[in-house]
Amino acid sequence: MALLESIKIPLGTIMPVFELKDPDGRAYQSRALVGERGLLVFFTCNHCPYAQAVWPRVVRLAAYAQGMRVSAVAINPNINPGFPDDAPEKMKDKIKELGIDFPYLADETQDVARAFRAQCTPDIYLFNKDRALVYHGRIDDNWKDEDAVTREELKEALNNMAVGLPVPARQNPSMGCSIKWNVE
Repeated sequence: MALLESIKIPLGTIMPVFELKDPDGRAYQSRALVGERGLLVFFTCNHCPYAQAVWPRVVRLAAYAQGMRVSAVAINPNINPGFPDDAPEKMKDKIKELGIDFPYLADETQDVARAFRAQCTPDIYLFNKDRALVYHGRIDDNWKDEDAVTREELKEALNNMAVGLPVPARQNPSMGCSIKWNVE
């Protein structure tokens, strides 16, 4: 497991257009995923300990965002034969286990992860209603121990965006396992 941080991407960057399928084969287009106020995008997977540690927070934050008319989507870029725990069938298990009620999509070609310049799981992006990036960073200040969290940075960004306040420009990178790139 190689630990990486998300890379700095200029705020205001427009969200790449994509179409991906969920584990049952239903297709989702990026433009249709954007909610009235924006879209929260989580690049994540099943096997990474960093992703596993924050999955419950991801589910709660997605519900919180949906209450603010911001949609959410999780994208698994680790569809790789070397990581069977991340296969679409295992994604179905994760959806059931956590009660995920937003799309969890398989990026089988990894083209979407490349377009977003995603590096790790989790790698988190918040786009406004115009599909412009307003936040790219970590969920909070303690991925390992939720009880020790003192600052919920993603929630703060969601709150600010929802009420029209600026999202702080200083954003701390997310960190996690490297995306398991397929090498041809």
